[in-house]
Amino acid sequence: MASHRHPMGAWSPDSKSHVAHMDGDDFYGSEQSHVVPFDIKESSTHKDAGVVRIEFVSEDGSTKILKNKTPLQPGEVIDASKMDVAALRDFYKQEIDDAKDKGVLFSLHLKATMMKVSDPIMFGHCVEVFYRDTFAKHAEFVKEHQVDATKGLGDFYAKLEACGDAQLKEQISNELEECLKNCDHVRPPLAMVDSDRGVTNLHVPSDIIIDASMPAALRESGKMWGPDGELADTKYVIPDRSYATSYKKVVEHCIEHGAFDPSTMGAVSNVGLMAQKAQEYGSHDKTFEAPAQGSIRVVARDTGEVLMEHNVKQGDIWRMCQTKDSPIQDWVRLAVARARATESPAIFWLDATRAHDANLIQKVETYLKDHDTTGLDIRIMAPEHAMEETLMRSRKGLDTVSVTGNVLRDYLTDLFPILELGTSAKMLSIVPLLAGGGLFETGAGGSAPKHVQQLQASNHLRWDSLGEFLALAVSIEDLAEKTSNAKAAVVADALNDGIGKLLAENKSPKRKPGLLDNRGSHFYLALYWADAMANQVKAPELAAKFAPAAALLAANEERILEELAVGSHAPADIGGYYKVDAAKADEVMRPSQTLNAIIDSLRNDSVFIDDADPIARAA
Repeated sequence: MASHRHPMGAWSPDSKSHVAHMDGDDFYGSEQSHVVPFDIKESSTHKDAGVVRIEFVSEDGSTKILKNKTPLQPGEVIDASKMDVAALRDFYKQEIDDAKDKGVLFSLHLKATMMKVSDPIMFGHCVEVFYRDTFAKHAEFVKEHQVDATKGLGDFYAKLEACGDAQLKEQISNELEECLKNCDHVRPPLAMVDSDRGVTNLHVPSDIIIDASMPAALRESGKMWGPDGELADTKYVIPDRSYATSYKKVVEHCIEHGAFDPSTMGAVSNVGLMAQKAQEYGSHDKTFEAPAQGSIRVVARDTGEVLMEHNVKQGDIWRMCQTKDSPIQDWVRLAVARARATESPAIFWLDATRAHDANLIQKVETYLKDHDTTGLDIRIMAPEHAMEETLMRSRKGLDTVSVTGNVLRDYLTDLFPILELGTSAKMLSIVPLLAGGGLFETGAGGSAPKHVQQLQASNHLRWDSLGEFLALAVSIEDLAEKTSNAKAAVVADALNDGIGKLLAENKSPKRKPGLLDNRGSHFYLALYWADAMANQVKAPELAAKFAPAAALLAANEERILEELAVGSHAPADIGGYYKVDAAKADEVMRPSQTLNAIIDSLRNDSVFIDDADPIARAA
């Protein structure tokens, strides 16, 4: 596919930006893992065979059930780990002081929106440590007004706003602002969410989300915005080593080798282990804050055997994750299929020194034997080494398939699309379903409310449908492969060619009214797709079918663009915001009668369906 150039900040070899993580007492270092025997159901007649409970045992031996029943499947991998919060707070203090010494911004990167239990707690500890003088001095206010640090500094301000003591309110506010502005010379400046409004990345836990914030910083020369409204080198604090080392490697790589060139860099696709709430993203109902000193353990309900156990102190964060065997088998199958389809190396990002990953490696090596891997380049590498290999290949213009667990899937499917395309809203995610179907997901841009508002206000839709175009292409490819439909493959190839030309000609939607928007981008895709169909030689009958449409689209380009631009800058009535009126929306989105007539001439004609193929015909 054609390259796609977008702004990418230059990196200095003298950059002081870096990733900081704990060296011990984190989830990574404390992880224990257990594989459920395949004969768990046959080896016991107990009704609770294959069911575990999670319990806290206090120092006096008393037991408190934290979660009574968690059913497990044969072959399932379970793991448990803890975050030592005393060590976490020491780590925060050390890194805050180091950021001050190095003259860089301090920035915490977690994912509180997904890790809904553990990460807000970790976020809250950072808020308390950074503002420890204020929290200690006004401990009575914090307690009386129930200031909740897990909600960020914003909760402190909210409680101050509601405070009836104007003098105390002003005093504490000034202290917080002084710390923020670095006027007391004991704290580093914080990275900002909004410098103009004074919103730091410690204000709200959901404001800085690691999978979006880190790629954005990488595009800005490894810098973030400071309180002075200027970009500055930054200390990226990612406490747990499970995934921090991957980002650390990216930052170090860019300092050594410079920024990536989006027009030449290779693509990185992903096969993710995500089915049935795999790994950390399914751990919310099994994550706990230790109520006191003691231990938290996982116990088999039928035998009483302790499968995993951690000593904890009050406030430590403990969690258990599950990864079922069937998704692992399918994950391996998909990795092999993707490696063969792309003719690119497929790298499993697994760390043999991490308990959970060590068990996955055994399963991967076992299940790879079930597939024909002749001629394929399939490797298993620790995440930091996999990242370095992938980055070096990408820098050389070589494509790589990343085969990862659920969290890295989430992180990498933002990281590489943002580096390659400038935004993850243009990304494509392919999720093959266990029963044989496929989910072709487009975009990571959320509901894009500003796009809808701009359409209603000025009849300009800047949403980029590249993700939808890609999803359509691979869905047709999937149809072609599963039904052995050669004509469908031709259509998919032509669509990919059309998308490539769309990117090369920079026909993506622009932000401002009066310029090309989503409708114009669709026109150009139709033009380039039809042209590719007309000029391909694998299916002459399809070429003949599309040649007239391609000629008409090209001949009427200026007229169609003029018709699409009618009504620009004026309000557009689509009959609603969340639920639009279909007829009104159709009128707004298809304003060119010339384009409509050409497209309609191709409608309702299954030109790429083989008459002898009932499955494809039905599809």
